[in-house]
Amino acid sequence: MCRVWWWSSPTRRGLLGQVEEFAEEGTRWPIVVFGPEGCGKTAFLRQAAAMLRDLGYDVFYLHPLDRAFSAEVDDPDVKRLFLDLVRRTLEDGRWGRLAMAVFDLTREILRRRKVAVIADDVFQAIGLGKAAYVKGLLNMIEHPQYKYENMVVLVATSEGVSRREIGRHRWARLMPMWNMARDGFM
Repeated sequence: MCRVWWWSSPTRRGLLGQVEEFAEEGTRWPIVVFGPEGCGKTAFLRQAAAMLRDLGYDVFYLHPLDRAFSAEVDDPDVKRLFLDLVRRTLEDGRWGRLAMAVFDLTREILRRRKVAVIADDVFQAIGLGKAAYVKGLLNMIEHPQYKYENMVVLVATSEGVSRREIGRHRWARLMPMWNMARDGFM
């Protein structure tokens, strides 16, 4: 059975409680949150990023469509490297390069601690056919180059094509999000 997250005040607490569980245990697979536009995926990811940072995680947040990128990390060199990479990517419009470069950065800081990668609507920026990006995130969890304490990977998409491709290969745990009444969803 598929668990559905409803984005309303009482269930928002439950949803953010799930983020606390992810922080304690890490994610075994990338968590891909999908749902219609406007259902609260971006708000959830931003809250999750803030929570994970408060819980001691180095957090990389990517939202190419909004041109919102951040590296909330303790190492100023890693932060500078990330922001320089973002700047160069924005200049030449090669979003896929940025998405893949996050792997290199997280591998570098994994030697030390807990890392979270949060990617919002990446598939619209890099192309719907590049759902294999999630496979790269899964490989980062399953086959790290360095031992790490914990990793949380959250990805959001409203694109049915990317959801089907990801689900077909079982690269991630798919979690639907809905902001309307349960009856409407059913």
